[in-house]
Amino acid sequence: MATETLTDVFEEHRPMLTGVAYRMLGRVADAEDVVQEAWLRWAAEDRDDVREPRAYLVRITTRLSLDRLRRLKARRESYVGPWLPEPVVTDFGPAVPDTAERAMLADSVSLAVLVVLESLSPLERAVFVLREAFGFPFGEIATALDRSEAAVRQLAGRARRHVDEGRPRYDVDPAERRDLTERFLDAAAGGDLEQLMRLLAPDVRLVGDSGGKSKAPLRIIESADKVGRFLVAISEGARTEFEFRVVELNGGPALVALAEGKPDSVFQIEVRDGRIQCLYIVRNPDKLHAVPAA
Repeated sequence: MATETLTDVFEEHRPMLTGVAYRMLGRVADAEDVVQEAWLRWAAEDRDDVREPRAYLVRITTRLSLDRLRRLKARRESYVGPWLPEPVVTDFGPAVPDTAERAMLADSVSLAVLVVLESLSPLERAVFVLREAFGFPFGEIATALDRSEAAVRQLAGRARRHVDEGRPRYDVDPAERRDLTERFLDAAAGGDLEQLMRLLAPDVRLVGDSGGKSKAPLRIIESADKVGRFLVAISEGARTEFEFRVVELNGGPALVALAEGKPDSVFQIEVRDGRIQCLYIVRNPDKLHAVPAA
């Protein structure tokens, strides 16, 4: 097989491999490192033994992701404050025209789901990602993980139950979510507590991720009153200090605060019954490299 053909085959599958690795690891840089290592193994492989390049590449990427995830688990236990996945631009493009498939992919990469996936075992997470996000058959997943199909089905069942129990039930109407995002920006940046209280659910939660490298709450803030007052307290000067843009991140609209043209913060809301149920704020500068700048 010619080098050009090898490259073409790999590049054809790269978006899917990156998607698998990101959902497994929650960080763009780690996902890219894994995919690059998968390429090196693919380039060195004796392709005469590879009948299905897609299955081979998924198997290698999944196993590399598992190895890295086990190492990352220990690091995250000592993380300063709440941990959130790294925001990533999601543009599924014309290759995913079906609305139902787009919705499934968007849901599997949402911050809410990725946070729940952190509580799964590495094997459960791998099975969930391959099965629920990409629809791989159980037999193919079993081969990728070097497990029996029966064991994979058990892992899939446990993972699905755990995710269903841990994932909040949010509305996913894109138009409503974008409208609330823009109204939230107007109220929060303007320091309008009264308007914020109309947008926030009574039991709203605010989760901030700074990693100890910038200012953000080190604990989850709960209740509309506490979240609203926190937002008003940080809003002073926001309109003059930052430029705000609405960007599609992790399957939904997000606010990106730009300081001198560079991403400083990402705000994303989850909606239920027409009100903001959860607000995620990512301020760790190490997690903003994949967010588009001005």
